[in-house]
Amino acid sequence: MRDDRAVGDYLHWASIRRLREHPPSSSIVMIATVAVVVMTQDLARGVLVGVLLSGVFFAWKVGRMLDVASSLQGGVRVYTVTGQVFFACADQFVRAFDIKEDVKRIRIDVSRAHFWDITAIGALDKVVLKLRRAGIDVEVVGLNAGSAAMVERFALHDKGGDARELPAH
Repeated sequence: MRDDRAVGDYLHWASIRRLREHPPSSSIVMIATVAVVVMTQDLARGVLVGVLLSGVFFAWKVGRMLDVASSLQGGVRVYTVTGQVFFACADQFVRAFDIKEDVKRIRIDVSRAHFWDITAIGALDKVVLKLRRAGIDVEVVGLNAGSAAMVERFALHDKGGDARELPAH
């Protein structure tokens, strides 16, 4: 239903003047939302666009907070993963590991991380299985209950799986 009052009734026009004071992602969401409402005269569509864009920006921001630190402890390479591991940062997670390093044992400490989706579990599989194919003994430690449930349900590395079984992502 078309309502010509939608834009004027629901938009605080003074906020347009303050766009530069807000984070760029917030300004983009606001501009896109207003543009959709003006073009379609449908507040619901504008709100939907705003919510979707906010979700994309949130995933991007959280994905950038992933950290994988590496240290050598008595001949064992220890990777300490901190942050949220999910589809937006799965490639970053995989790239953080040196598959070609000449070590016999690697411990992946995920006690400060959480694996949210099957893409994250696939990334963990990819790392562990590639390291094992290179003859390296790999141990994953510190899974929280939610991540452990995901690994139990979807992972291959803990069930004798092979890297050839991994889906491309």
